[in-house]
Amino acid sequence: MSVSPLSLTPSAITARLRAAGCVFAEDEAELLTSTARTPADLAVMVDRRVAGLPLEQVLGWAEFCGLRVTLVPGVFVPRRRSEFLAAQAIDLARRTLADGAAGPVPDAGGPAAASGGLAAGRRLVVVDLCCGSGALGAAVAAALSTPAAEERAVDGDMHAGGGRLAETRTADGSPVELHAADLDPVAVRCARRNLAPAGGHVHQGDLYEPLPERLRGRIGVLLASPPYVPTDAIGLLPAEAREHEPLLALDGGADGLDIVRRVIAGAPLWLAPGGHLLVETSERQAANTAEAMARAGLTPRVTHSDELYATVVTGTR
Repeated sequence: MSVSPLSLTPSAITARLRAAGCVFAEDEAELLTSTARTPADLAVMVDRRVAGLPLEQVLGWAEFCGLRVTLVPGVFVPRRRSEFLAAQAIDLARRTLADGAAGPVPDAGGPAAASGGLAAGRRLVVVDLCCGSGALGAAVAAALSTPAAEERAVDGDMHAGGGRLAETRTADGSPVELHAADLDPVAVRCARRNLAPAGGHVHQGDLYEPLPERLRGRIGVLLASPPYVPTDAIGLLPAEAREHEPLLALDGGADGLDIVRRVIAGAPLWLAPGGHLLVETSERQAANTAEAMARAGLTPRVTHSDELYATVVTGTR
């Protein structure tokens, strides 16, 4: 039941959230109060959260890798475990940039280059497939566009629980040419807002289909967090995911790997020589994912984070 904005004291908000089953009611109450612009806004936000909408959709943003990523209702909420995927991609991108800076490599039409296709005068091409809000692409672009000293400060803010807006240097000053794609038009509009400051290009369509043809054989880092929940397990997800996030962002088919296999099968045509595909999956699905990468001609490697309970399978061309 909705209540008068005047009665929404911090303790009253906390009590309503706790009664609705919010485990971290006090923290959520503080976030809602600090985000709302007016008492009327706060009342609406509390009602929406009590009704079961994900907190991040109610707030209009999610914290991810130290960034505040804009979110709108109906868009998949980036999970904290996906920060491990972002970190792996950032590490490989930095190595590729360092290798490219060590000396010129042939242009895209020339012989294969071992540095992920980074040619003299070119930026590293990074693509975020199944991008949702664009959080992964924004995190990679921000990390690669942040000077070392600034980055240490950002890391400190992250550990302190702070966040900064999802913005990087302008496209002209970035070492990255960033692209993202998603099938969902609502997600695409959201991602465009998040990736515009990084000069990112967001395309609507099915996996690789909407990407510009000129990117074939040029992608240095291709990262994807596709749906990987088995169809039969969808009913076991929390209600806020089942009811308020798009099914196409969750359902991975019978074994959860339908979309993952399609991402892997298409990757060799788009990766530069030495380029990397990184896919988030579950620990139990990692072996099958690595096997699919090997069949596609990629060299697989599985990494796992116990802290974030996250698994990433990387395939290198």
